Amino acid sequence: MLKRFLFILPFAFTALACNGQHFTHQDTLRGSITPERAWWDLNFYHLKIKVDPATQSVQGSNVIRYKVLQPAQVMQIDLQPPLKLEKATQNGRDLKVKTDGNAHLITLLEKQNAGEIKEIEVFYSGKPKVSKNPPWSGGFTWQKDKNGNPFVATSCQGEGASLWWPCKDHMYDEPDSMQISVTSPGNLTAVSNGRLRKTETNKDGTRTFHWAVTNPINNYGVNVNLGDYVTFGEKYQGEKGVLDCNYYVLRDNLEKAREQFKQVPKMLQAFEHWFGPYPFYEDSYKLVEVPYLGMEHQSSVTYGNGYKNGYLGRDLSGTGWGLKFDFIIIHESGHEWFANNITYKDIADMWVHESFTNYSEALYLDYHFGKKAGDEYVIGLRRNIANDRPIIGAYHVNHEGSGDMYNKGANMLHTIRQIVNDDQKFREILRGLNQDFYHQTVTTKQIENYLSQKTGLNLQSVFDQYLRETKIPKLEYTVEKQKLKYRWTNCVAGFDMRLKCYVNGQSTWLTPTTEWQEMKNLPKKFTFKTDENFYITTTKI
Repeated sequence: MLKRFLFILPFAFTALACNGQHFTHQDTLRGSITPERAWWDLNFYHLKIKVDPATQSVQGSNVIRYKVLQPAQVMQIDLQPPLKLEKATQNGRDLKVKTDGNAHLITLLEKQNAGEIKEIEVFYSGKPKVSKNPPWSGGFTWQKDKNGNPFVATSCQGEGASLWWPCKDHMYDEPDSMQISVTSPGNLTAVSNGRLRKTETNKDGTRTFHWAVTNPINNYGVNVNLGDYVTFGEKYQGEKGVLDCNYYVLRDNLEKAREQFKQVPKMLQAFEHWFGPYPFYEDSYKLVEVPYLGMEHQSSVTYGNGYKNGYLGRDLSGTGWGLKFDFIIIHESGHEWFANNITYKDIADMWVHESFTNYSEALYLDYHFGKKAGDEYVIGLRRNIANDRPIIGAYHVNHEGSGDMYNKGANMLHTIRQIVNDDQKFREILRGLNQDFYHQTVTTKQIENYLSQKTGLNLQSVFDQYLRETKIPKLEYTVEKQKLKYRWTNCVAGFDMRLKCYVNGQSTWLTPTTEWQEMKNLPKKFTFKTDENFYITTTKI
């Protein structure tokens, strides 16, 4: 997801409001693993939804298959107003539903024995929330293309998938697979996640498109898009064999898409090099044109960047390098590895998605244009850092951290890469993350421990400094005759990050602490500077 550049000021106001935020009962129901969620493990969804652009309404049902972990009788399913959960059934029997805001507590009639696999089906309808500013605000987007055809899409990161379909709306638990059956007006094509299994023409003139996902998928990664689409594709020879790449674009944009989407194989080359195989070969890769900027929907990446390089034609880094690639193709596709393959359990840890994916932009440049290009780009992104509040949010209340999780998070990772000082090792760590946490939900602590273990370095103070504080570490130094004195300030207790410096142009490594240290026997005159690839400030006293 993007909260970048053009949207810095609105996000800053939101961030300030959150600093003293009072979290509500609804925040807890949405953001915590409640007792009504904890006793069952989600296995499978079959979402069946009919979308009516004329009335901007939906109706349908969701079959939810689950494994009983421990006996209980009340299940929480989430669906947000103004949509209405009409009823819930199990084996043909209607169930009692108690509504508590966005949460619907369903009392099951059958005994739920540990180890059993069971299903319920929930039915719903209504006019879903309309997104006022997609994808930054969630909901449906109802527009028309220039030929007057309906052009419809969903987006829901943050507010949650229960904005438009009933589900277990917490990131810790994903279905192992999913089917999405979308019924739309007959003149439109409905595109969703995974592969299209079949298309049915109905007696009322509508068509139903049956999509299937064979891998685990997070809730906000599910999407539905309707439009007067045409499609083309290609086969990419990747690390795991042949990857089907399919593109759905508005009819009038076909030729522009054929040219712009030539960047997809280049993206796959770079990211398979850095991160390992694309995580969803079984479900294919898709780019789908939508009436908003774009989003990382799993195997159905949505695109609305106007067929331009940069971010709507702008370079977010101010270096020129940001115009060498289409921001949405590269950034949102990077989320296939960091967000859709490796997924946070709690939105407070959203940096796991956004910091790595933001850094993927620099790694793309590194792969295709050289290390200097990637370095300059990520350093240029520092101008967008606000340092307004910590990158990690409040846990268990659906509260994300600062938007600095993008640019500051990327610079933290770039700094760690410098500390490692071995790009082959750094690449192996990135690939190892995607292998060892393949299709898993994770916590910040797991990622921190993994990086410390694989680098062989204690990086805890680095994570504390950049993820949990707003201050940027400052290297203070003095020059006295033939001696250099230095220390860290403006930092967390125990901060001891090693640092690459240049004395008379020759590189050397220091390990400053918060106590003064010395480098002696230097020439009578010498120059000193720190490596700009480290995200720090430097002050000569």
